[in-house]
This record gives sequence, C-alpha cells and structure tokens, in this order.
Amino acid sequence: MMTERGITPSQTVGPFFAYCLTPEAYGTRGIASSEVATADAAGTRIRIEGRVIDGAGEAVPDAMIEIWQADGEGRYPDHAANAAFRGFGRAETDAHGRFAFTTVKPGPVPGADGSAHAPHIAVSVFARGLLNRLATRLYFEDEPANETDPVLARVPAERRATLLARRTAPDAYAFDIRLQGEGETVFFEI
Repeated sequence: MMTERGITPSQTVGPFFAYCLTPEAYGTRGIASSEVATADAAGTRIRIEGRVIDGAGEAVPDAMIEIWQADGEGRYPDHAANAAFRGFGRAETDAHGRFAFTTVKPGPVPGADGSAHAPHIAVSVFARGLLNRLATRLYFEDEPANETDPVLARVPAERRATLLARRTAPDAYAFDIRLQGEGETVFFEI
C-alpha cells in the first residue's frame, strides 16, 4: 500500500555559518579568518569592504564570503618565499549584509596558457537558498592590466563593472556582490 507524500523541502546552505565555517567559530585557532595578510606577505596592505545584497536590494545577513589570492608578487601561498602567507580568508556578513577583509593587493599571475592575468581575487559566496557556491572574481578598477586580462575580456563590456572593486581610500576598496536582478554580479561556472 502506497501512502501519499507531499513535496519535501529542497536542501539549501545555511544559516549555520557561525557554528562551523566562519572565523569566529574557530576562536583563536586561526584556521579561517578575514585577516588574510600575514607579516611576511609581499605587497601593499589593503582593506576590502562590501555588502551582499539580493535582487530586491536587501541585505543578505547570513552569507559567507571566501577569498583566495596571490600575494603582491603574484605568488600563491605554497611558494617557499611566503610560506606563512595564507592567501585564503572567510568572512560572514553582518545584519546589514556587510563583510570585510584585510589583505594585500595581489600581483599579476600566470594563467594556464601562460598569459598574464590582471591582479584579482577569487571570491566564493555561500548563502541560504544556494545549493552550490557562487564563484566570481574581484578586479581593481584602477589596474591597467585589466585591459589585457583574458577572463575579464570574455565578460560583456556592459557587465564588467560588476567585477571591479572601487577605490574608496588609498588603502581601501569597496566590492558589493548582488546575487540577482539589475546589476547582478557576474558569476562563473567552475
């Protein structure tokens, strides 16, 4: 005998980040942090601040942002010359959807085909309602190498601004992430 069952809810991510994935969950162990720059990190120290907002322009208060990057000389953390540089960080959004990272401005890095990629930071977004993370890149609006970056060149010109962090101070940039709607951030399939 078969019984009638209703539709079961979809599986989604969150809102549990504060319990297991964000820096605060690790306390003093330092496994993940919004402080990416270490004392030996080559490059100019910067702060990146932003907001995660939904299609209606409302804050997403329980998202987690992950970043992965090279140091100021274009070296990823496994390079012996900067062994302590993490190159990886996590930050949760607050009640207003805000997040921040302290890091160094990365240098250009070689792509798989040997071409140079403009300084950028790989960004992942995890939030309620998302089955998979969203992946994007943060580029710097004042970086001349953006003109020849092979990934940025594949993004339609009218959408590139969604990937550009704006300089707000000599050592600070703003980068907002819009999950959908007008001005939606460009996300990449990986």
